[in-house]
Amino acid sequence: MHRKNFRVYSIVLTMGLLIGSLVGELLARWLPAGVARDFFTTSVAGSFGPVSIDLVAVALTLGPLTLYVNLMSLVGIVGAAYLYRAFF
Repeated sequence: MHRKNFRVYSIVLTMGLLIGSLVGELLARWLPAGVARDFFTTSVAGSFGPVSIDLVAVALTLGPLTLYVNLMSLVGIVGAAYLYRAFF
């Protein structure tokens, strides 16, 4: 039961981040330069990597992976969580 909840919450979190990032990018293109545009589109980046996995026959390197979070991403997460709770 907990694994299913974790999976569903991960999907909701990912969808919220994607939708919020899309809205943030649209606002960056459509809002005129000024304080409102800076407020809604300024983001914080967190990154890690590269991560290397070397199994004798196969080697894999991922990264660096970067996550950009802005105000609209957080609004997207809250919106996706609200819609999930409302419909499911």
